[in-house]
Amino acid sequence: MKFAIVMKLIVICALCLLVGAAGSFFPSSTGWYQNLKKPSFNPPGWVFGPVWTILYIMMGVSAFLILQKDISVNAVKTALVIFLIQLLLNAVWTPLFFGLKSPLLAFIDIVLLWFGILFTIVKFYGISKPAALLLIPYLLWVTFASVLNFAILLLNR
Repeated sequence: MKFAIVMKLIVICALCLLVGAAGSFFPSSTGWYQNLKKPSFNPPGWVFGPVWTILYIMMGVSAFLILQKDISVNAVKTALVIFLIQLLLNAVWTPLFFGLKSPLLAFIDIVLLWFGILFTIVKFYGISKPAALLLIPYLLWVTFASVLNFAILLLNR
């Protein structure tokens, strides 16, 4: 692989990982979160870091595969814009949930995120099937996270 291509892969993966790292400014170890009622299927806190790290890397590789295509093609541009929108929605969830302490606003965001990921997968599929398939675990995890967010919302009304 050429140096420029490797650098592009590293940069896009780093961008995705930075979205996750930004969430660390809103720790889940606060008293507010610890005192919330959580459903029985709530995973232990240590699970989230490794899962999200893997997912952010997969997102980066997925976007990298799209960036390897002709960026002047409208379908590629549209797919990348949708990818960036869902990445922004991903970044907003943590400040909404932990920063504003609002499971309701976070739930609204995660539903929008879910659709953003789905639209990204659909757009990526028409350009690169591997890029689309790399996002399936992300969609599945966000589906689980949506159910978890909704359960916390209901349990803490």
